[in-house]
Amino acid sequence: MFSILGGVFLGWSLGANDAANVFGTAVASRMVKFWVAAVLASTFVIAGAVISGQAGIHTLRGLTTFSIQGAVISSVAAALTVTMMTALSLPVSTSQAVVGSILGIGFLNGNLNFAGFGKVVACWFGTPVGAALASLVLYYGLGAVYNRMRMNLFDSDILIRICMIVAGSYGAYELGANNVANVTAVYVAAGMLSVLAATLIGGCSIALGIVTFSRPVMETVGKKLVRLDPFSSLIVVLSLAVTVHFYTWLGVPVSTSQAVIGGVLGIGLVKGVQTVSRRTLKHILLGWFLTPVVASFLAMAITFVAHLKYMPAG
Repeated sequence: MFSILGGVFLGWSLGANDAANVFGTAVASRMVKFWVAAVLASTFVIAGAVISGQAGIHTLRGLTTFSIQGAVISSVAAALTVTMMTALSLPVSTSQAVVGSILGIGFLNGNLNFAGFGKVVACWFGTPVGAALASLVLYYGLGAVYNRMRMNLFDSDILIRICMIVAGSYGAYELGANNVANVTAVYVAAGMLSVLAATLIGGCSIALGIVTFSRPVMETVGKKLVRLDPFSSLIVVLSLAVTVHFYTWLGVPVSTSQAVIGGVLGIGLVKGVQTVSRRTLKHILLGWFLTPVVASFLAMAITFVAHLKYMPAG
């Protein structure tokens, strides 16, 4: 069972880098305290993984054939990639890291399901675009309802705070349901875990990452890309949750980081593109491009080293 530690490492990396996105804007806008967000996110991530995480696992396990060694190498390569990006405070895609590492293993094995890869890659591009559109629709739709309520500042603050907690919990549930496949699908494919065990182990490892090392990426998303007021923060979380829910229904693991960035950019379009930090955006886009490439080469490099044999002299 020690070989599953690679998946636990990956789950921790995912929690540290991706999972906090569901509460990042709420924490950055000081509407929800970090530890309240961390406990809620962890709880609902585990629930989503166990209850609704099976579809994504079946999708990723079909991308290539895995040995036990290949499953471990894939997890470690993806985890190392995400950890490096986390150290740079970049909200990258764990889904891209996982698929990139699977691609590297599959390339060496000469066994790739290109149709399956095409479906996953198409969803990578659809995620931020869909979240941006959802953000625009929700901003104007809920904004109209909110303005008609004509509440005082105190009541408005309470309502938005409650809505942020509900929306963040919904987003955390969908994150667990959608992204647990990134953590343990390869172990199901290698015959090491049942689907139920994979969802439970994956969900718990993601939760561990949330509570131990998620603050840096929260700051990047919530403060450095665009300054958000509380209502806009709520819209970003809702757009993320709705977008990820759609891809969970399709059975394709996608990136919550890409969804939250899409939602933030949608708000930026409403408030004016000058409110968006182009420098931060460029760094994030660079991380998205490099993630699958780095993960793929790391997986191939680790596989190559693992197959080297010591030949004694003489």
